[in-house]
Amino acid sequence: MFVKLVMIAVFFAVMIAVGILCRRHATDVRGFVLGGRNVGPWLTAFAYGTTYFSAVIFVGYAGQFGWKFGIASTWIGLGNAFIGSLLAWVFLGRRTRIMTQHLNSATMPQFFAERFGSPSLRTLSSAIIFVFLIPYTASLYNGLSRLFGMAFQVDYTVCILIMAALTAVYVIAGGYMATAINDFIQGIIMLGGIVAIIASVLKINGGFTGSLAALSHVTDEAASAMPGVFASFFGPDPMGLLSVVLLTSLGTWGLPQMVQKFYAIKSEKDIHKGTVISTIFALVVAGGCYFLGGFARIFPVDVAAEGYDAIIPHMLSQLSPLIIGIALVLVLSASMSTLSALVLTSSSTLTMDFIVPLLFKGKKNDRRDLGYIRAFIAAFILLSAFIAVIQYKLSITFIAQLMGLSWGALAGSFLAPFLYSLYWKRVTKTSCVVCFLWGTLLMLANMFFKGAFPSILQSPINCGAFAMLGGLLIVPLVSLLTRAPSPDKLEEVFSCYRYTVTVPITEALTSGEEA
Repeated sequence: MFVKLVMIAVFFAVMIAVGILCRRHATDVRGFVLGGRNVGPWLTAFAYGTTYFSAVIFVGYAGQFGWKFGIASTWIGLGNAFIGSLLAWVFLGRRTRIMTQHLNSATMPQFFAERFGSPSLRTLSSAIIFVFLIPYTASLYNGLSRLFGMAFQVDYTVCILIMAALTAVYVIAGGYMATAINDFIQGIIMLGGIVAIIASVLKINGGFTGSLAALSHVTDEAASAMPGVFASFFGPDPMGLLSVVLLTSLGTWGLPQMVQKFYAIKSEKDIHKGTVISTIFALVVAGGCYFLGGFARIFPVDVAAEGYDAIIPHMLSQLSPLIIGIALVLVLSASMSTLSALVLTSSSTLTMDFIVPLLFKGKKNDRRDLGYIRAFIAAFILLSAFIAVIQYKLSITFIAQLMGLSWGALAGSFLAPFLYSLYWKRVTKTSCVVCFLWGTLLMLANMFFKGAFPSILQSPINCGAFAMLGGLLIVPLVSLLTRAPSPDKLEEVFSCYRYTVTVPITEALTSGEEA
């Protein structure tokens, strides 16, 4: 108990110290929200990764999908690394940084408003973000309940309040820079922690080969009649596995809190470094989490009675106090890093894209706007903590499930409009509105009228993947059927890609004559 308490205390002390030290970077709105667009590759890459992977992934998704798909759930982690990280940086990183700076936009709603000259797009997109990020934020606390109950026998409400208060302190004090530095520290903990936990869990059954052999003897007639299916390449449900890979990997391309990380990158060289760092981080953390969850069935749990969230804590309960302490700090790191990104995104979006245009007619005032952003950070954290406590006390399961619905709604609404807007001049305002409505209404219908959907789409995961893929077809189709944007406006927007820059020969070769 002493070891675990010391580890937790040191962790919290470092987080708060970083927040206080970063106050000098948070004196205006741009500095508070984007770190002055001067954040290096390591901080940006780790901020991207730690925002991506929360306690929901480690405790909830790793256990749930590891139980359903066996060792094949590792494909989810690989998809997160190569689609959700590598390809996201390649296709979004540079263009997002260039165009958002050119349009002077600090949030995704501001981007849509400036890209299409439409304040109504800003209002609609900010409302969607506000509605769906709050329950997403509340779901982050769910992964803590079982682990802290197992390790400390402490009431879940106390854990929530402590985590919420400490996150609020460092985010309100230091803004994006404090979040980025703490994300880097938390990312180091996550990298080391997942490696130590995997090694310890596999050791129980004689290492990797022994654990894989034990898994090959597990049978479940309800899942598949094929012997050894949970130790097979694609598991018992390849199509279900593909849906999870798509939603958790491609979905990040449309999540505001993820895309906003590209706004703050410092230079071209940093994009190249950040791409590599982010991909390696995702390979270790996401690949490790889902790989670990793949062995869930050799640690039997009554899933029907205790739920999927009990699987990973049950695996960890058999480990040494030191490893349990590492797991606690890992889950805290994953939760607080994602929580800080979500509340910063929510509060900045609500202030800059809703409050300022509505109450102050768009007139900006750094001191006033910073006050609103900080106030909303506190409000969002309190509200999400309240929802989490209510969910726990009353056992309202749909709130915990709402993360999948939130992810599907946000990615289904924003992925296609944002991606096409960076590359294609023909995208129209109408196509964005249609896609916004498509993503949100489809996922809300899935929540309230699940029985009306085909069986394959009754799962929020499958429905979310369908929403994203549908958006990729809706935006070009509606754009071609509606009136094209003004050529003058398009020339002004896309002129940012035509600036000439000079680079060293190590970055671009010249012809023999030029040399």
